[in-house]
Amino acid sequence: QVQLVESGGGLAQAGESLRLSCAASGRTFSTYAMGWFRQAPGKEREFVAGISTSGSYTDYSDYVKGRFTISRDNAKNMVYLQMNSLKPEDTAVYYCAVKGGYGSYWDDQKYDYWGQGTQVTVSS
Repeated sequence: QVQLVESGGGLAQAGESLRLSCAASGRTFSTYAMGWFRQAPGKEREFVAGISTSGSYTDYSDYVKGRFTISRDNAKNMVYLQMNSLKPEDTAVYYCAVKGGYGSYWDDQKYDYWGQGTQVTVSS
């Protein structure tokens, strides 16, 4: 069992930055690949970014590539999402999740544990 707690969401203006954090419980955090997803009102949940166990591999959706950066600190059981050049269309609830096993980072069905989410609102 893994518990995830996101933080760092809030209100930002277009062009500004926010950094999301996700704290994970458990001693085996370094063995989990991780992902960030988001869900806007009335829309399906979508993949944002993923990171391998060591952090050596990352993947991003086309919507955020070049603006967002995912990273992790295995010593602290933390994963981060640095969000720069925010746009109003980035407004959503952001979730971190633990990826179980093989498969695409983009597939939310491959993730076993989810946090409660943190709201990000970007105004124009």
